Amino acid sequence: MRDVVTGVQMVLVRGDLTMPAPRKYPLELRERAVRMYRTAEPKPVIRRMAEDLGVHHEALRNWIRQAEADAGGRGDLLTTAEWVELQALRKENDSGAQLVQVRR
Repeated sequence: MRDVVTGVQMVLVRGDLTMPAPRKYPLELRERAVRMYRTAEPKPVIRRMAEDLGVHHEALRNWIRQAEADAGGRGDLLTTAEWVELQALRKENDSGAQLVQVRR
């Protein structure tokens, strides 16, 4: 019975059906941490603040950077809206490429 592969399993193997990974930290914690960092004067050391919040320092640093990008304060990162649009365009492009392959 183990040798039989179902259609759902094949879809999962091919990657047609993907699910996002579960988030390690709740959205409320992320928002609160960024808000705490932004309102603090002088700016706290990210590593120490992350330790106090019980999160990884790189996670906190990334949340802060993304919040700055979303607020228009960083030109080197995509905003969340731009990232969502890019993902949708990539998905649309992939489905178009699959259609071209089917027609050949």
